[in-house]
Amino acid sequence: MKKLLISLATVIMLSLLPAFGASPVTKGKKVVFIGDSITDGNWGCVNGYKPTSAERSHTDFNHIYGHSYMMLVASDIQSKRPKAGHKFFNRGFSGHKLIDLEGRWKEDVLDLDPDVVSVLVGVNDMGAYFKTKAPDRVPFDFDGWKERYRSLLQRVKDQNPSVKLVLCAPFLAKEGSTGMLVDYAEREEMVSKLADIVRELCAETGATCIPFDELFGKLVESEPSPCYWIWDGVHPTPAGHRRMANLWEKKVKL
Repeated sequence: MKKLLISLATVIMLSLLPAFGASPVTKGKKVVFIGDSITDGNWGCVNGYKPTSAERSHTDFNHIYGHSYMMLVASDIQSKRPKAGHKFFNRGFSGHKLIDLEGRWKEDVLDLDPDVVSVLVGVNDMGAYFKTKAPDRVPFDFDGWKERYRSLLQRVKDQNPSVKLVLCAPFLAKEGSTGMLVDYAEREEMVSKLADIVRELCAETGATCIPFDELFGKLVESEPSPCYWIWDGVHPTPAGHRRMANLWEKKVKL
């Protein structure tokens, strides 16, 4: 009888929780950000750079998100909506190209079983292409790049048909060391073509497009001083990352 009374009291108290302003625990979204150094922000690197997710710290909350726009998005949403239960994962890696993302797609995306996948990649594909000297350089395979990207997205959708895809347009700016390159115009044209492919994939898959290229195109026109928003033409400053986070949150509703 005593146990029955305790159980009954527990049921009554749980039924009254909403009246006291308490909310039941909710199952939030799992959000994965994957890409290159712009997303990476040195996440999980407690004692120097680590090249794989397995080698990085997943428990040190001083470094868990790194210091990129991804950290700003995650901290902003989690601080404003602590009861939503959303979980964020940074899987950006410095220097990575699309083919590198493909190599770790299972471990860093599929195995996390995400509800939202945000991808920003492309500028390192451009950088690697231009490392080859012009006489020996073969035309970049834009169709192949698009097909590889499409295949990765399809793998996520096959696993979770309701997954929300967020594709970010790569960008470049005529700032810092990048802006002084003699072949800058060619580099800019290539990144622009990759950004167009991202938009095409968004249209095909129903993904949300984050036009970071348009964002920085406008920001550098109004900069208060040289390199204010994107210090070397590739990597945003803290102010630039803040604007990226603002745009991401504006476009993506969890």
